[in-house]
Amino acid sequence: MNENAEKFMREAIRQAKRAAAKGEVPVGAVIVRDGEIISRAYNTRETGKNALCHAEIKAIHRACRKLGGWRLPGCEMYVTMEPCPMCAGAIVNARIVSVYYGAYDKKAGAFGTLFDMNAFGLNHKPEIVAGVLEEECSALLSSFFFELRERRKREKKERNAEKEKQAKEMIEN
Repeated sequence: MNENAEKFMREAIRQAKRAAAKGEVPVGAVIVRDGEIISRAYNTRETGKNALCHAEIKAIHRACRKLGGWRLPGCEMYVTMEPCPMCAGAIVNARIVSVYYGAYDKKAGAFGTLFDMNAFGLNHKPEIVAGVLEEECSALLSSFFFELRERRKREKKERNAEKEKQAKEMIEN
């Protein structure tokens, strides 16, 4: 692992926190070349109402625009959660050299957890470094989903209370 991995992962975590503040799944991504951040992004699937708005895809898009091409030679990606199959495919297509991720994704991880995109005979295989600041990245995700479940429980309880109130009012009238 390179000596700057934690530094760049902390920036990805900052991006993930921006996503969480907007009610998005807290995933952030940063693309680095020659020790310089060239793009940053976070999930906006819910607010953008677009399945393609994963942090990794957005970061790749921005890096391609900045560098003027679809290949990202010499680039590394730092992402708070293991990329899904769509993002792993985009990473391979963009020729990103290395991917550093924090939290493992047991449901959709495509760089070793659910399956490994590098196990296929594709024309490019990025170096994968898993578990960078894993505890912090995992805690961010766990906290987000815990709060989401709790909010949904409260909302359901409030809806049920409102229905009971309306039913009582109908009976009384």
